[in-house]
Amino acid sequence: MNTFVQKFTSSPLSVGYGIEDPLFHSRGAVDLGFDASKEFENLNFDIPACANPVEFLKAQTDTTTGEDCRIKIQHGTTTLAFKFAKGVVVAVDSRATAGSYIASQTVKKVIEINPYLLGTMAGGAADCSFWERELGRVCRLYELRNKERISVAAASKVLSNMVYNYKGMGLSMGTMVTGWDTKGPGLFYVDSDGTRMKGDLFSVGSGSTFAYGVLDSEYDYDLNVPDAIELGFRSIYHATHRDAYSGGSVNVYHVTENGWEFIQNKDVGELHWEYQDVAKPALI
Repeated sequence: MNTFVQKFTSSPLSVGYGIEDPLFHSRGAVDLGFDASKEFENLNFDIPACANPVEFLKAQTDTTTGEDCRIKIQHGTTTLAFKFAKGVVVAVDSRATAGSYIASQTVKKVIEINPYLLGTMAGGAADCSFWERELGRVCRLYELRNKERISVAAASKVLSNMVYNYKGMGLSMGTMVTGWDTKGPGLFYVDSDGTRMKGDLFSVGSGSTFAYGVLDSEYDYDLNVPDAIELGFRSIYHATHRDAYSGGSVNVYHVTENGWEFIQNKDVGELHWEYQDVAKPALI
């Protein structure tokens, strides 16, 4: 199996195809000593050539430092995930903002890492997208080498370890990694500082406080599937209604032992009028 993995993670210019290897000559390659599987095993980015790159990058990206901050990352979103008796529900909005400017209303904030693993995006879209797709590559190589799927806990730990190497250097990422493995459903929160927490319910983003308000009043572990999905829609809707940086539409996924399933996309405008017709309980 390792030979199979090496074959498909190596360049024709890899040292694995030596001069004596017939496959080497059939490809017309030249042995330059490049091995893609080793070269890209762990990604490394160039950092500023200065005495303290962490402090240098922090000064450029930390808005609390004052006017010296040159890179002001503007972001906002609402994402949530919770475990219940029938699996895990993941719900996200679809608005991307750059300060007060709405850049997009159709962002896909759930990254499908593999058929049993999902990741969410909150923070910088580029950071979340890149690192979670890199996590997908690592998870696939793990599956090929070990002949089994990576666990949710291990996948979240891999992501945490990768971004921890760049702690304080300006990454902006608050994600949830969820899925199903041999131990059942799993849900972890991972951010760009390398923080990793296991839990049953998380909401991340600028609208998370509004989503938590709905979740805390309605969530129950013994919810049935339709009610759990409806709770996901309602929580994100109320967040988009109160948070200017969240909006667009709501995407909901359901994770079970058979893998994740995309449930539906609903526009928040349609949800607004749908929920306006629902009778509100009396306060007294």
